[in-house]
Amino acid sequence: MFTGIVETTGRVVRIERRGELADLFVEAPALASEVALGDSVAVNGACLTIAESHPTELRFQAVLETLEKTSLGGLEEGGSVNLERAMRADARLDGHIVQGHVDGTGRVESLRREGDDVRLCIETTADFADLLVEKGSVAIDGVSLTVCDVGEKGFDVALIPHTLEITTLGRLEPGSRVNLEADVLGKYVKKYLGRLGLSGRDGEGAA
Repeated sequence: MFTGIVETTGRVVRIERRGELADLFVEAPALASEVALGDSVAVNGACLTIAESHPTELRFQAVLETLEKTSLGGLEEGGSVNLERAMRADARLDGHIVQGHVDGTGRVESLRREGDDVRLCIETTADFADLLVEKGSVAIDGVSLTVCDVGEKGFDVALIPHTLEITTLGRLEPGSRVNLEADVLGKYVKKYLGRLGLSGRDGEGAA
C-alpha cells in the first residue's frame, strides 16, 4: 500500500526483455540505500518488487500483463520514473490510499500553464471516469492528486510547483501515456451500487 506521495525520481538505465518478463534497471541513489531485496516500490504508480539492490541502482521485474496494461511497457532508457516505497503502518497518510494496482492508462490531452497555475487534462475511458468525483482523489503515474473537473471521457487536475519539481508530471507532453489508479473507496462504492441495481451515476437507477 502507498500514499501517492512520491519520494524521489529515478532514471531508467536499461531494460532487458526475456520472453514474457522484463528486467527494469533504475538508477535511484536517494532510495537504493533505504530498501532491500523483496521490498515493494511503486514505479510510476505500479507496484513492483525489488529483485536486486545495489548502492545506487535497483532491478525490478515486470510480467507481460504489467507491461501491456500499464505505461511501463513503453519506458525507454534514459527516461524518468516516480518512486515511492510502501507505506509504513505508523506513518502519516499525507496523500490517499494507493494500492499500486493500475486500473488503466490515459493520454495527456493538454498541460496548460497560466502563471503558477498548471492544469493537467487527461483523456481516459468512460468506465474509469465514472470512478471519479470532483474534489476526490486519483493517482497519475503514482502521484496523489485532487480531481478538479471530471467528464464522461476525461478529467483534469491542478499541479502545484512542488509537484512539478519533484515528480515527472511536469515533463509530460500531449499524447503521453500515464498510469491511472482511482480511489479504492470509489471502486467499492460503484460495485456495491451495481449489486443494488443502481448505475452509480448521479444517483440514477438502472434502466
